[in-house]
Amino acid sequence: MSRLVILGGGESGTGAAVLGKVKGYDVFLSDSNMINNEAKEMLSKYEIPFEEGGHIRENILNADVVVKSPGIPDTVPILVEIISKNIPVISEIEFAGRYDSSKKICVTGSNGKTTTASIIYFLLKNAGLKVGLAGNIGQSYAYQVATCTNDFYVLELSSFQLEGMYDFKADIAVLLNITPDHLDRYNNEMEGYIRAKFRITQNMSKEDCFIFCADDEISISHLNNIVLHAKQLPFSQKIEVKEGAYVRDDKMYVHYADQDYQMFLNELSLQGKHNIYNSMAAAITGKVLNIENEVLRESLSSFKGVEHRMEKVLKVKNVLYINDSKATNVNSTWYALESVNTPVVWIAGGKDKGNDYEPLFELVNERVRVIICLGVDNSKLHRDFADKVEEMYDVTSAEEAVNIAYRVARSGETVLLSPACASFDLFKNFEERGEKFKEAIRNL
Repeated sequence: MSRLVILGGGESGTGAAVLGKVKGYDVFLSDSNMINNEAKEMLSKYEIPFEEGGHIRENILNADVVVKSPGIPDTVPILVEIISKNIPVISEIEFAGRYDSSKKICVTGSNGKTTTASIIYFLLKNAGLKVGLAGNIGQSYAYQVATCTNDFYVLELSSFQLEGMYDFKADIAVLLNITPDHLDRYNNEMEGYIRAKFRITQNMSKEDCFIFCADDEISISHLNNIVLHAKQLPFSQKIEVKEGAYVRDDKMYVHYADQDYQMFLNELSLQGKHNIYNSMAAAITGKVLNIENEVLRESLSSFKGVEHRMEKVLKVKNVLYINDSKATNVNSTWYALESVNTPVVWIAGGKDKGNDYEPLFELVNERVRVIICLGVDNSKLHRDFADKVEEMYDVTSAEEAVNIAYRVARSGETVLLSPACASFDLFKNFEERGEKFKEAIRNL
């Protein structure tokens, strides 16, 4: 019996442990932190032994294979030791893919991947297909593979997840964009991050489809360096393409094989330049899968959006509060600021991932009146933006941020939480940051 060791007891680790147990492995799970009660109940239900609050080497170094949670870097001591012993280390996605014969639609990108994956999932459900949503979103992919059967999976994949994938293959791969993010994980070198993103295309054959943004300079400049066997389907708002999707005047056009689809941009439920890209990628996917135009139209015009992504919370005293807590990098915040047409009270900050704020300078000059810095160390924000806004404040809680915003925002303005940073200095994750923000607004 092969020994499977899981590092990390979160959603992905627990799911991988359950799949390992179902497939007959001798499974052990180890987490350097404490494991939450829900995960412990799951491990107990499947009789999976675990340890928490630290790693005991003897329990781990006898593994035949290790599945590690995506957030754990290869530099932690226990992983250095595992790798030095030539024990294979893979991701939950790689592991689950070995036991899944469904069609896999994989979505990555620095920004928009949650929204795009969610639209594609919504579209496939509306078409009556048996489909699961997993990866960086929803329930663990491994857990779903262990406990149910789907004909399709839509997988949102981060660069961290892609790093641990080797034999896994996407049937349809979507690369939305590549902008600087997580550079702290890649020794502040962009190339490592770009290579991780392009792993989404590995193992693809000429029967598969690669959907990508022709307007994204970094993606295009690296296309020729990557060996691509898959059919290439670009989407663009700047040029017209033979096959793929493009915008002309106020319409989106999609061509695939002998199929055509078009739709007025103002019919899309999600507005803004970035959401047109997301909708085009989803529409191409729909045509590749032969989904009827009527279902496409209905889905793209009724999709409700993703929580914590440009989520309109409430209007209080004619001030709109928007929760964009999922904006954990500069480019994501650029799209958020670009799509707001009123003066902005901007709530920013958190754990900096090697951010370069320069792309935001012009937008902040034009649109932002006040910045509220929500983080432990806000020195970089002050350095870069103090001369561009009327006022700056420092806070260490969402409640404090909202109270100051309520005091300083003027009628007709927008209070935008779009941090451009990770949440780990003050919050468990971006979801908690967004929930606390929304709770504070409701308590005004």
